Amino acid sequence: MMGQGGRRDPLAKLVHELAKLPTIGEKTATRLAMFILKSKGNYAESLVEAIQEVKTKIKLCEICFSFTESSPCSICMDSEKESSRVAVVEGQADLFAIERSGLFNGKYHVLQGVLSPLDGIGPDDLRIKELLFRIQSESITEIILATNPSVEGEATAMYIVKLLKPLELKITRLAYGLPMGGLLEYADRITIGKAFENRVSL
Repeated sequence: MMGQGGRRDPLAKLVHELAKLPTIGEKTATRLAMFILKSKGNYAESLVEAIQEVKTKIKLCEICFSFTESSPCSICMDSEKESSRVAVVEGQADLFAIERSGLFNGKYHVLQGVLSPLDGIGPDDLRIKELLFRIQSESITEIILATNPSVEGEATAMYIVKLLKPLELKITRLAYGLPMGGLLEYADRITIGKAFENRVSL
C-alpha cells in the first residue's frame, strides 16, 4: 500500500524487497514479511544484524575465491586436504554441497558464475585467469570440473578444458546419470543416456 506522497508503507516495502530474492514470488514474500512482523523477541533485529554482517564482513578468499570471513579461507588453510586436487565449481552453493557429502578431500576453485553470452558474462567475468595462475604456481596434479550439467555449465567446462589441455595435468569431469534411489521409469532421456555413457566396469 502507498502512503502519503506515493511512498510505500513499511510492510509493503518489506514485501517488495523480499520479492527481489531469487525464487521468491510476491505471495511467498508476503508470508515471509508477515512472519517477520509477527515474530517474537528480537528476531527482526537479529535478522537485520546478520544481513549487515554478511555485507560488511564476508569477502572472497584470495586463493579459491569462495566467500569467507577471513582470507585465506579455512578450506584453503586445511593441511589435511589434498592441495594437489582442485574441484572447479560455479559458486558457493556447489562447494557446500560437495563438502556436505564428505566424499572429496581436495581443495576448490570457485568461478563465481558460468559463461553466459546472452547475459553478457564472458571469460573475463569469471575467475578463470586466477585458476590458470594457481595451476602454474601450486603443485596441482588434477583439476576436477564440477560445473553443473546445464548448457552454460557444459560450455564453461569445455572452455576451461581447451585452456588446460596444453598443460601436463589430469583433467576430469564429474559423471552424470541416475541419482541414488532414482527409478529408470521416471528418468528423462538425457539422464538415461548420460547414465549409459558414464557407466563403470564391475
